[in-house]
Amino acid sequence: MTTLHHTRQGSGEPVVLIHGIGHHGPAWGEVTDLLAQTNDVVVVDLPGHGRSPAPTKPQSYAVDSVLDQLEGLFADLGLGRPHVVGNSLGGYFALGLAGRGSVATATALSPASFWTALELYGITGPQLLTMKFSTYSPEPVLKLFADREPLRKLSMASLYAHPERLTPERALADSLNLRRSKGFWPFFVRAATRPLKRETPKVPVTIGWGDKDRLLIPKQARRAAEKLPTARIETLSGCGHVPMLDDPQAVVDLVRSTITAVERTPAAVTA
Repeated sequence: MTTLHHTRQGSGEPVVLIHGIGHHGPAWGEVTDLLAQTNDVVVVDLPGHGRSPAPTKPQSYAVDSVLDQLEGLFADLGLGRPHVVGNSLGGYFALGLAGRGSVATATALSPASFWTALELYGITGPQLLTMKFSTYSPEPVLKLFADREPLRKLSMASLYAHPERLTPERALADSLNLRRSKGFWPFFVRAATRPLKRETPKVPVTIGWGDKDRLLIPKQARRAAEKLPTARIETLSGCGHVPMLDDPQAVVDLVRSTITAVERTPAAVTA
C-alpha cells in the first residue's frame, strides 16, 4: 500500500494533481475546488514533501520508483487510469506516467527537464537554491517576509507572476514546507547531475507554459514541442512558474480541454 499522503474531493472522472519540487498539495489552491465541481480530484504530496514521508526501501526517490509509487496510489484508490496534472517536477512525472500509458491524459505545467545545462546551472538551480536556503532563516524572519506584501512579492517572484495574491498564511506555510521537505535534495541532485529521461507519450498530452515563468524560462516550451511532437503546447498568458495561483481558471480550462481529447481521439489512449 502506498504511503503517499493525499486528499480527495468531488466526483466524476478521476484527476490526480502532482506539485513541484519543494512544494506540497496546497499549491494547487483554487484549482482543486474548481476541478472538484466536475471531477473526482486527488491531490498528492510527492515522497518527502508535504505530509508524505521519505520513501523506504525498496522504494526510493529514483524516477521509476516515484512513478511506481504514484501508480500504486492509483491502484489503492481504485482510480484505474486517471487524468493526471503536474507542475514543474510534477509535470515531469506526469509526462513519465503518460509515457508508460498508465494514465488517460497528462497535462504538464512548465514541466522539468527541457532545460539546457546553461539554463539549469545559470538560472533554475541558483533560484531554487536561493529559495531553499532562505527558508532556514529564523521563523520570525520568514513571518515578516510573509506578512509584508513588498517582501512577500520579492521572496516569491521566482514562482509567481502575481505573488501578491498569496495570503500571508499561505506564504509562510509554503516557506516552512520548503524548509522541511526531505525530498528536495534527492530530487534536486538527480535533476542537476543526471539527465532526466523522457518517454514518448502514449496518451493525449498538453503542455502549458507561463509566459512570465522566471524559473523554467518560456523558450523551453519550444524545446518541449520539438522533443514531444504529439503534445499540444499552450501558452498561459500572464502566468509564472506556478500558474495555479496566477490564473487558476486558465489551468482548469487547460485540464478540461485535455480531458476532452480522449473523446476526440479514443485510439490514442489504447495505443
